[in-house]
Amino acid sequence: MTKPVDILFKPFEHGNIAVPNRIVMAPMTRSFSPGHAPNDDVVAYYRRRAAAGVGLILSEGVSPNATTATGTPNVPNLVFDEAKAGWRKVADAVKAAGGKMGLQIWHEGPYRNAKASEHPDVPSWSASGFKVPGKQIAEPMTSAEIEIAISEFVDAIVATKELGFYCAEIHGAHSYLIDSFFWRETNLRDDSWGGAWEGRTRMAAEIISRARAAVGADFPILIRLSQWKQQDFNALAAETPAELEKWLTPLVEAGVDGFHLSQRRFWEPTFGPDVAGVGGDAHLNFAGWAKKITGKPSISVGSVGLSGEFTAIYGPGGESTPASLDALVDRMEAGEFDLIAVGRALLQDPEWALKIREGRTDELMTFTKDALATLS
Repeated sequence: MTKPVDILFKPFEHGNIAVPNRIVMAPMTRSFSPGHAPNDDVVAYYRRRAAAGVGLILSEGVSPNATTATGTPNVPNLVFDEAKAGWRKVADAVKAAGGKMGLQIWHEGPYRNAKASEHPDVPSWSASGFKVPGKQIAEPMTSAEIEIAISEFVDAIVATKELGFYCAEIHGAHSYLIDSFFWRETNLRDDSWGGAWEGRTRMAAEIISRARAAVGADFPILIRLSQWKQQDFNALAAETPAELEKWLTPLVEAGVDGFHLSQRRFWEPTFGPDVAGVGGDAHLNFAGWAKKITGKPSISVGSVGLSGEFTAIYGPGGESTPASLDALVDRMEAGEFDLIAVGRALLQDPEWALKIREGRTDELMTFTKDALATLS
């Protein structure tokens, strides 16, 4: 690294969001919560990152129900009393360490592995019953089931506030339940929950607006979105800036406070230079476009501080070495986006942010897939 990293440690404030620096810990599901309740090891895991200077911590995905939302063993939920008690300990520990944290509310939808769950006979939910385009695996959700899902998300967001967390994030990305409504390839409904963007964004907008009414104006509500899908890394849910505006505007009108825009490599543009409406903004990444269109705070993410993207963990060696932050600094100093989420680098090393701030780059660690098997 050749550039000063001061911008990463500059406080950020916009509306009801105020954080001490620009570094966000990205949500990373680890499956270390036996019985779906975070234990003392999980408490210590988050406390260490807060104590080492992460500006905002976003939790691993947390299930809003104990049936349709997850098929992944040992994923925490916000349903059981034991789980709520564990999360309260997390919130208290992070606060005591001087940090801020939010829970990410995650419904796996069509990517739930029912056979691995405690309820293998319960069908998984999705907009139209599609896990991948062209292959229907279940019945579409009924209107009544959609209402149940909305209520469960809202209840989870309310519980997040009541447990003492700073904010909540809705997982609306990566082909999971809410994203199955966003994408035209997996939402083939012909009712008010499908069709054009107005229908496809309705579920997320209802969650946001109802949660906003329940938690008040001061509690930040974020939503994570992705263009890419688990079955298609090159997918574009919005193919033009005009489409992206139709996607984001209903969420802003519903009361969302900020966007967390997931992409595999933060330096890659969202649209090609020849796409209608791009003009001189062809360099903007997903978070850059979200900020430009909505004016809301945006969080970027994608292979920050490491040589290989997240899929590298499945290749030979499963390693990614530390990489320069110069390109990130350039984009943040230009104001393209406001915050940057860091995943694997913080997973490997709880003191990553502190080392960056103090210039101890020679102490930065190589990420190995062994980090996935430990709760350090």
